[in-house]
Amino acid sequence: MQSQDIDPREPKDEHIVENKELNIWEALIPVFALVIMLFYNVFYAFGDDALSGSNQFILLLGAAVAAIVGVFNKVGFEQMLSEVAENVQSTTGAILILLMVGSLAGTWMISGIIPTMIYYGMQVLNPTIFLASCVVICAIISIATGSSWTTSATVGIALIGIADALGISLGMTAGAVLSGAYFGDKLSPLSDTTNLAPAMAGTDLFTHIRYMTLTTVPTISVALIVFIIIGLGLEPEGVADTASILSSIEGSFNISPWLFLVPVIVILMIIKKTPPLVALLVGTLLGGAAALIFQPEIVQTIGGGETLDFKTAYKGIMNAITVDTSVATDNEALSDLFSAGGMSGMLGTIWLIICAMVFGGVMDAIGALSAISKALLKLFHTTFGLFASTVASCLALNVTASDQYLAIVVPGKMYAKAYREKGLAPENLSRTLEDSGTVTSVLVPWNTCGAYQSGVLGVSVADYFFYAIFNWLSPFMTLLFAAFSIKIRQLRGSK
Repeated sequence: MQSQDIDPREPKDEHIVENKELNIWEALIPVFALVIMLFYNVFYAFGDDALSGSNQFILLLGAAVAAIVGVFNKVGFEQMLSEVAENVQSTTGAILILLMVGSLAGTWMISGIIPTMIYYGMQVLNPTIFLASCVVICAIISIATGSSWTTSATVGIALIGIADALGISLGMTAGAVLSGAYFGDKLSPLSDTTNLAPAMAGTDLFTHIRYMTLTTVPTISVALIVFIIIGLGLEPEGVADTASILSSIEGSFNISPWLFLVPVIVILMIIKKTPPLVALLVGTLLGGAAALIFQPEIVQTIGGGETLDFKTAYKGIMNAITVDTSVATDNEALSDLFSAGGMSGMLGTIWLIICAMVFGGVMDAIGALSAISKALLKLFHTTFGLFASTVASCLALNVTASDQYLAIVVPGKMYAKAYREKGLAPENLSRTLEDSGTVTSVLVPWNTCGAYQSGVLGVSVADYFFYAIFNWLSPFMTLLFAAFSIKIRQLRGSK
């Protein structure tokens, strides 16, 4: 299978470590310890600053607790390190993507690409329809690219900028962006998770996609209606000052529709199955070239030279790619909007992902992931119970393994036989894996998806959680269908 998501990890046939010495209560000790420590760290100690580093260390403490449980259950330290190494290695592609997204954001800012998107977007997207438009735009881009990550790294960043300029809640905007992005990701045949789920369940791709629309379309419809209602009641602080903001953008950048060529080229490259890292590198270099053509004064200022010679141009572009840069404007409200962190701005997110993978690796090595899934499977005996158990397993693995692929692979392997024995077609399982595994990964701050999206959009998971309506509503929708036996397909020949 060729993965087409911007996260270039090739979802491999993950092995599941079993440990007969470990019981379910022992498997849950690290989970309870992690939740308690994170709760105190976030709500009592550091608040919004918890992601600056303390949460990362809490994940390592959680891994230490899991390791102690493993030692008492005859799991060797070398085995734990081996699983951790495998987990961390599996995030190599995601880490490189994050670095490239940081560099792309830097050159797209100083070149005027993002300011141009904001400039024209503010004139086209009025506040009343803004949030609903975010959902639709991101859904279209995500279906075309097969990637929620691409969508947030391109149009998502621009939409956040427009919202900031208009005074619309960034949490609401990020929630709308992610709702649309994950809707498109789920239904695109180019998406890796959309290919992985049916492969694990034992059905084919297009049967899976058609069956998934039964729950996905109602869920996105509810999300759209909610965002339309929210939009009707919005009174953004920035609306009255739109003319001033547009004037400030024009005064700081040379605005031109030609700048749209760069993001269009990047999106087309992704659609044409260009490796994501290549597409982002090309986007970064094109952004640097556009900066030299359209914003030479800005490049000169960032490069710290008196004239725009080769050395100054080189330093200006490299600074935008690698470190914090900003463009001064005469409007104080835009100072944060026209700044970018480059590659260095992504290091906190990368740190979080690595620590999360350490915790997930140790949990896998001691057999805790397997024990938790098996225990959930035994709890339910009805058809609805089987669906509920699958949902609970996916959610638990997104929290404990910190990885959406494991949240699909482990329950997929564990439950395939149980669905067959209940006479249920495999697409029931593949749909449930996506409804509860893929889309909820972005709701966990230390999951690779939650860390990536909050890092790229610059909005914490806590701020967008409630507004990522499509993401948290999807598991409930699949359970609703199961509870009332709506479109629950049976295996041929079963009663």
